[in-house]
Amino acid sequence: MNIVFLLKPKVNVAYVYEDSTLRQALEKLRTHKYTAIPVISHKGEYLGTVSDGDFLWFLMDNSIADLKTAEGFPVKQLLVRGRHQPVRITATMQDLLAGVMDKNFVPVVDDRDKFMGIITRKDVLKYFADAAKAEETTRAM
Repeated sequence: MNIVFLLKPKVNVAYVYEDSTLRQALEKLRTHKYTAIPVISHKGEYLGTVSDGDFLWFLMDNSIADLKTAEGFPVKQLLVRGRHQPVRITATMQDLLAGVMDKNFVPVVDDRDKFMGIITRKDVLKYFADAAKAEETTRAM
C-alpha cells in the first residue's frame, strides 16, 4: 500500500517555524492539544519535532518562569537533530510501523526534504488491524 493514503497533509497539521518563539509554540501545542509538534523552515523543509518534555526541560534549564521571558527564545534552540526522523513519501508500511513504535506520529517529507504532513500511530495501527481482519475473513471462507 502507498503511504499517501494515510497522510494528513501539511495544510491539516499544526506545525511551527524554526523562528517561532517558545511562547508561540507552547500556545499552539495547547490549542491543538498536542504533545509534540513538527518544526519547519520558511522554505518548507522539515527540521525536527519538539515535544512538551523538550519545552519543560528547556524552561527549567534556563530558569524561565513566565511566558513573557519565553518570547525571547526561538523554537530552533530546542531541536535535537536526528531524534524524530521523518520518512520519505516512498516509505513502506513496515517503515511507518517502526517509526510509530515510540512516537505518536511520523513526519513525511518529499525528495527535497520538504514537509508534506504526518501519519499518526492510530492510522498505522488501524491499517494493520484492518489487514489482519481481512486476512482472517479470507481464511474463514
